[in-house]
Amino acid sequence: MSQVNMRPDPAPSRLKYRMERLMLTPVFRVLLRFGLPFVLTVSLATWWLSIDENRQKIFDTYADLRAQIESRPEFMVNMMAVDGASDLVADGIRQMLPLEFPVSSFDLDLEQMRETVVSLDPVKSARLFVRQGNVLQVDVVERIPVVLWRNDRGLRLLDEEGVVVGPAFARSDWPELPLIVGESARDRVSEALELVAAAEPLSARMRGLVRMGERRWDVVLDRDQRIMLPETGAIQALERVIAMDQAVDVLARDIVAVDFRLPRRPTIRMTDGAMRELVRIQAIEAGEPVE
Repeated sequence: MSQVNMRPDPAPSRLKYRMERLMLTPVFRVLLRFGLPFVLTVSLATWWLSIDENRQKIFDTYADLRAQIESRPEFMVNMMAVDGASDLVADGIRQMLPLEFPVSSFDLDLEQMRETVVSLDPVKSARLFVRQGNVLQVDVVERIPVVLWRNDRGLRLLDEEGVVVGPAFARSDWPELPLIVGESARDRVSEALELVAAAEPLSARMRGLVRMGERRWDVVLDRDQRIMLPETGAIQALERVIAMDQAVDVLARDIVAVDFRLPRRPTIRMTDGAMRELVRIQAIEAGEPVE
């Protein structure tokens, strides 16, 4: 028998053909080039991080690196400076912020510290930042007291917004400030200041303003005299009283109060002694016997 010459079939096998066709697909090539290494890397990292000791090593390394950075000299704060505040307020701020220097600037919560400073009664606003020279700078705007407020709890200093600045232990310590009295007087500081300005001709005799029933004001003078003002138009009523006093010295007479609560029907209340004297004079004029 003659031997048959068996040549290999040049056509690829079905599997090889499909693999070659698959390799010609762009998406498959991208997945094979990038996707497979990514999946293998993530799987390996997940397995490695699943070991507690390995995770702890990462945490310790991060903590050490952060500590080294935060403790560098350029990030350390060595002192605190307080500007814009009186000595008493500055001492209060230092007591409210008990920092032990040097301290890392990364350990300072400036916003929380600012809120702590602003919580002090005399402080209107504050700004905190770390300035050149590793100094914690505290810029303070203090509240300026404009009136003394007396209520059931004693004397308080108020600013123009009616916010308590601090306690006042004696009226004589603040002779330049007007005195307002009444629980609701705190809410009418600006109105009280306008009345005080209008009452400037009576400043030598003025003792203070009393808020009556959350509705109106009484101007209190020496000799226990009062000017009782209406709920509305109080400044105009006060100016009328001052004009009357300048014309006929009405406040120099023996009276208790000038009642302007009804501006169209103002009345004058006389003292008991003045009333008796008036009755005696009227009796004399009428020819009646006088006791």
